[in-house]
Amino acid sequence: MDFALSGEHRMVQQMVRDFAEREVAPIIKEYDRDQEMAPLILPRMGKLGILGICLPVRYGGQGMDYISLGLACEELEVVDSTLRVVLSVHIGLNSLALFQWGSEEQKQRYLVPQARGEKVACFGLTEPGAGSDVAGIVSTARREGEDYILNGEKMWISLATKAHHCLWVGRTNPKAADPHEGLSAFMVELDRPGVTTGDLHGKLGMRAGSTGWINFQDVRVPANQRIGEEGEGFKIAMSCLDNGRYTVAAGATGLIRASLEASIKYSKDRKAFGREIAKFQLVQQKIAKMVQSYEMARLLYLRAGWMKNQGLRNTRETSLAKWFATDESFSAASEAIQIHGAYGYSDEYDVERYLRNSRGAIIYEGTSEIHQLMQAGYALGLREDTPLRCELPAYDAQDWQ
Repeated sequence: MDFALSGEHRMVQQMVRDFAEREVAPIIKEYDRDQEMAPLILPRMGKLGILGICLPVRYGGQGMDYISLGLACEELEVVDSTLRVVLSVHIGLNSLALFQWGSEEQKQRYLVPQARGEKVACFGLTEPGAGSDVAGIVSTARREGEDYILNGEKMWISLATKAHHCLWVGRTNPKAADPHEGLSAFMVELDRPGVTTGDLHGKLGMRAGSTGWINFQDVRVPANQRIGEEGEGFKIAMSCLDNGRYTVAAGATGLIRASLEASIKYSKDRKAFGREIAKFQLVQQKIAKMVQSYEMARLLYLRAGWMKNQGLRNTRETSLAKWFATDESFSAASEAIQIHGAYGYSDEYDVERYLRNSRGAIIYEGTSEIHQLMQAGYALGLREDTPLRCELPAYDAQDWQ
């Protein structure tokens, strides 16, 4: 058992940290207030290779492992959650699905430009009336000759107005006995006729990111853009969530760290009753709890990343990491505000943004309640992961370069 990060891991950490701290941190507050995504973010992340960090070089990626993806997500969310969301969606929910389920032609057509950062990708699963209940999806994909005709609206879609490609899930068999088996997945270019998109504003958090909706009205796509077999859409979507949840867990770990670092700095600067507030035991208690949460969340996501590297199924471990890290990030941000007092309640300090951003991760990619049910199911022997037709490839240092 080796807990050490490699030299490559530390290099990834530093590169992503430098980008986030030097290029984004000075402007993020302005874009959060304006509820807009900074135009430089996606092009810069593409140029730096971050958008293909854990994909083989032959597919346009950097050839790093899945732990590197987690480390990048942690560093990005230390500065702002919206940066990490880019990797959750572009890589976790889309590119890794292509890597796992796509044909070679699909990988060359979609994965390569996505890994190079030439095209941005998103994930179309959630609908106005279907969130946790994926089987409740009403979007349809009707076969017509060599094409499918896609109809339906997707809601709460990150990068909806920024993406070029969407991994979209719809119902191909409305008569399936099990509604989960009536779903199929497709890669769809968002400049096709019949596609409209828009941004959502007025969100509690994630204001410096792009969250929106995608509407398909009689969108015609060739059958060769279906990912996997007809009826495999639910399994594909769940495997996407395994990867997305891993990135959310790693990012939430970074948010805990950001709250901790801000609290340490402020408690040493702020004085009350004639001394630094860091000297007061109740302040120390809050900081100690953040330390505990950070170390535990970090170990949980790194274990999941190691399992991905080994080619081991990690649905249970990733679910646990996501549940714990996101819940604790909300608690850490709340306590950071308490340490900052009235100043923490204003956007003069970053901790109020940490709290607003942290709340979303307790909802998306499986609510905390969903993850509690999953963990209870595993513990009680009521839930068991069955093998998939296509498993996520294990990391191969030689083959990926």
